[in-house]
Amino acid sequence: MSRLIEKLHLDRFVNANLILALDVLASLGASVVSLFFANSFIRAISERDTIVWWLVGSVVISLFFFRLLDIHRAIIRHSTVKEIWKVAVATLVKGAVLGLFLWLIPRVPFNERFYVGALLLDLMLTFVVLVVMRVGMIVVYDAIRNHTKKRGTTIMIYGTGDKAVSLVTRLQNSPHYHVAAFIVYGREWRHHSIANHPVCYFESQEDVAYLQKRYGLEAVLFASETDARDEQERLLRHTEELGIKVLIAPPIDEVIDGCVMKQNVREIKIEDLLGRPEIEISMADIKAEFRGKTLLVTGAAGSIGSELCRQLSQFGIRHLVLFDNAETPIHNLRLELEERFPNLQFTPIIGDVRMEQRLDFAFRTYRPQIVFHAAAYKHVPLMEENPCEAMMVNVAGSRNVADKCIAYEVEKMVMISTDKAVNPTNIMGCTKRLAEIYVQSLGLAVEQGTKIGKTRFVTTRFGNVLGSNGSVIPRFREQIAKGGPVTVTHPEITRFFMTIPEACRLVMEAATMATGTQIFVFDMGESVKIDHLARRMIKLAGLEPERDIEIAYTGLRPGEKLYEEVLSNTENTLPTSHDRIRIAKVRNYDHKEAVSSMEQLVQLAQAVDIPQMVRLMKRVVPEYKSQNSDFEMYDIEQDCSQVS
Repeated sequence: MSRLIEKLHLDRFVNANLILALDVLASLGASVVSLFFANSFIRAISERDTIVWWLVGSVVISLFFFRLLDIHRAIIRHSTVKEIWKVAVATLVKGAVLGLFLWLIPRVPFNERFYVGALLLDLMLTFVVLVVMRVGMIVVYDAIRNHTKKRGTTIMIYGTGDKAVSLVTRLQNSPHYHVAAFIVYGREWRHHSIANHPVCYFESQEDVAYLQKRYGLEAVLFASETDARDEQERLLRHTEELGIKVLIAPPIDEVIDGCVMKQNVREIKIEDLLGRPEIEISMADIKAEFRGKTLLVTGAAGSIGSELCRQLSQFGIRHLVLFDNAETPIHNLRLELEERFPNLQFTPIIGDVRMEQRLDFAFRTYRPQIVFHAAAYKHVPLMEENPCEAMMVNVAGSRNVADKCIAYEVEKMVMISTDKAVNPTNIMGCTKRLAEIYVQSLGLAVEQGTKIGKTRFVTTRFGNVLGSNGSVIPRFREQIAKGGPVTVTHPEITRFFMTIPEACRLVMEAATMATGTQIFVFDMGESVKIDHLARRMIKLAGLEPERDIEIAYTGLRPGEKLYEEVLSNTENTLPTSHDRIRIAKVRNYDHKEAVSSMEQLVQLAQAVDIPQMVRLMKRVVPEYKSQNSDFEMYDIEQDCSQVS
């Protein structure tokens, strides 16, 4: 049977010309039957010319108008009411034109009673035969497919909205999934069916267990991430307990430079369950801001930088310059951009933001109009152990990029910062705050006219990024795959999270809406307990925490906070036109003082004089108080000196 399908191409579609020939033949057959019945029951006719002209007209008119209306080009197994209407219109046109044709032929005697009866019968029979023929094709096709098709994973589709219903059509020929029913919360849809599939309801875990047993349910498919988030405390809880997989359908397509990139159903990820809706931005404003411009991204091969490059590549930019010191990641990004955006002009540059000469080459050669500064060291414990390197990259590197923006008259520089810069408790957070201070003081000096330049400086702060290199999500995945234990530093530790695409959208929105030297922060919703996150990931993997996978508490690491600062409360921020983005209230620094402080800090870092460097960091950023770190001794020194 599978060979028959392959030979007849039933797995794809029947040739349109064959359908047209069958339609014309069916129309001719309807005309023959109509003449026979009209001749038998209405009035016997002896004129041979009447029959000949009638049948010839039926063939020619059907062929012309069926082809004109393209009723043969619709894929019959996907036919809708619209296609039936087209068949009805084609049939009416055939009847009307055939009647006019016969009336105009002088050699055919016109008998009103005979012609009206025969034409009406011809019209009805033609329509019925064409529709029945299509229904028959669908029935035969379904019978053959059901006989030969391998039964995939039995799934239920959550919800009854348009997106959910459309999944039935998308998956009807899938060898991987078998749609058994729709599933909804509550009894409102009880005894209903949609697209020939029953609608099942649940109100408790027992209901889901019953459906699992009755239908052999293996997975629940969500049409969107929003639906999955809405059900994470109800249906997702039940599926986790019963070992039912949870799947999510991506958007039906992704258009890149006119090409459709088809995507597959995938298992739901912890990132999909972010406890708030994702940020919405004005794509039209962003496109207008970047179209036709040259952009430079530092740290382009990192988690944020690479996603930023992917998103910027869709906005009709003239040239994208990728600046990073990581050879293999920048090579991989280059291959990806070449494949996904063949019309994009971009240039990868291997370079380090600590090397002023290499930065100067990039700015001098390509003259970027907008710069996104994402290059930074970010891992808190590692930077506690290597504070001088944090200073050189996060502070000196940011200073170098900002100075080049002034020197080469860049329109705008957008620096990516972190929530750890707010009341920092570690080296990494303090170096990011120092970078903010330098960039902000430089921007204010330009605005006040004490520094010559035209660049506007914008900073964005956000929290932990889900799935970024070295972050908690990939680490937990690796540990679960190895059978555990999953390591959590403290049972009460919490963090604010956002997705990588969301973080990049925030950066681009900030670049668009900035009117001066500002620090933008994002309303990240409620903080997430890391212990809860670990347990959800274990359950999503179909395992049981503590029974299948152990959770081990390792203690807070050097410089690590138990709770992160809330970025966007009304006491420390100002509103913007976007309800999820606010402007941070921060202390302004004099640019000359900032230059002097940064120069001293960089000199101490180059000399690897850690004690003096950390002492100076705490004087420049007085809110920097070390926590769970060897550098706490310098806080004690500072407190004692203030008392004395």
